[in-house]
Amino acid sequence: MSAAARQAGADSGRSLPGDPPGGTRAALVWGTGTLVYFVAVIHRTSLGVAGIDAAHRFHIDASALSTFSILQVLVYASMQIPVGLMVDSLGTKRVLMLGAVLFTIGQGAFALSHSYGMALGARAVLGCGDAMTFVSVLRLGSRWFPARRGPVIAQVAALFGVAGNLVSTVALSRLLHSAGWTPTFLGTALGGAVVLVLVALFLKDHPEGYAPPPVPQAARRPVRRQIADAWSEPGTRLGMWTHFTTQFPGMVFLLLWGLPFLVEDQGLSRGAAGGLLTVVVVANLVFGPIFGQVITRHHGARMPLALGVVGANTVLWAVVLTWPGGQNPVWLLTVLCVVLGACGPASMIGFDFARPANPPERFGTASGIVNIGGFTASMITLFAVGVLLDATGNDYRIAWSVIFVLQAVGIWQILRLRRRAERRERERFAVSRIESVHRTQTPAVHDS
Repeated sequence: MSAAARQAGADSGRSLPGDPPGGTRAALVWGTGTLVYFVAVIHRTSLGVAGIDAAHRFHIDASALSTFSILQVLVYASMQIPVGLMVDSLGTKRVLMLGAVLFTIGQGAFALSHSYGMALGARAVLGCGDAMTFVSVLRLGSRWFPARRGPVIAQVAALFGVAGNLVSTVALSRLLHSAGWTPTFLGTALGGAVVLVLVALFLKDHPEGYAPPPVPQAARRPVRRQIADAWSEPGTRLGMWTHFTTQFPGMVFLLLWGLPFLVEDQGLSRGAAGGLLTVVVVANLVFGPIFGQVITRHHGARMPLALGVVGANTVLWAVVLTWPGGQNPVWLLTVLCVVLGACGPASMIGFDFARPANPPERFGTASGIVNIGGFTASMITLFAVGVLLDATGNDYRIAWSVIFVLQAVGIWQILRLRRRAERRERERFAVSRIESVHRTQTPAVHDS
């Protein structure tokens, strides 16, 4: 079945022939996969509440501190296309197991690190394992649930990541100051070992009777062709730039620079700053299901939602960074954190642009391309903020202004690709309708 036909069925709310049934069994298997993503995000974001402690432990400045997250995100982003290809060829279970092994080793090594170099290596290994989780979970959902559930399943998968972020923000920050560095990070590493066992015992790539048809050897495409075909689709590129433009403000805030900004620049206590980080995570939890339901019922809402979130972020950051006197009232910072909470759900819209543009056997590769977007923007911002803080004597107004530059680039690309992607999607939908009519009429000809 073509990707356009699957998307047409998703938009109409009808089940399609060959769609997996979903149900309780699907939820349990898919839930096992999302637990891996949940633990991976705890590992990924654990540095966000430990940035100040890491600077003291390794005796480093802001630029060196940002290198931790930059390296981790760099590895993550560079692994997305290889991971997409691995998922398409090896299946979800194998890739998730490998990812769990790597991020568990990375987090354990980070817990035991006493030198800056060893800690950097540990975060690189962690980033490699983390990179294998989300694309795998997206593919798992597409194999176990009907196509019409795609937007909701993707948003709920992202909520598991948000929940992992919430654990880091609330629980790890307290544990870090009560138990200390090594016990805290070793404890989280044990979570990776637990989910590895669960995946090995309970996860399956697809329901019984719904295995994807084998691809004939003659039809197998080289890796370069697989990537080129996914990239050639305007919907894939539109998805990547949507992900690029929407995700990074919230991720950078939570991953590293939010806590120092709130404590060192805005004069809040660590407890109050942690509370505002929690607001970002809770807002993410609220916006995710809402966006998923809206897109499922109104396919045309994808672009207005994405651009609306970008516009709201631009306005709020402009107000915060130009507030007279420098220090903002708590209510304004709270509103900013609520808006930042919409960044993650908005970034998931990028996958909804890529999904109908690619056949199922190429969805892992296309998802990897889309996922590169936000993490590339986050990596650039993490680096730029650190460099600008050191260059300006910790002037957060100047440092955070880099957000506007990346948003301008992303919006330009979105507007440039929007019409092309919409036209291509309409063409695919028209072809799928013709094919559907032909399939229904052919049996009648034989009967006569």
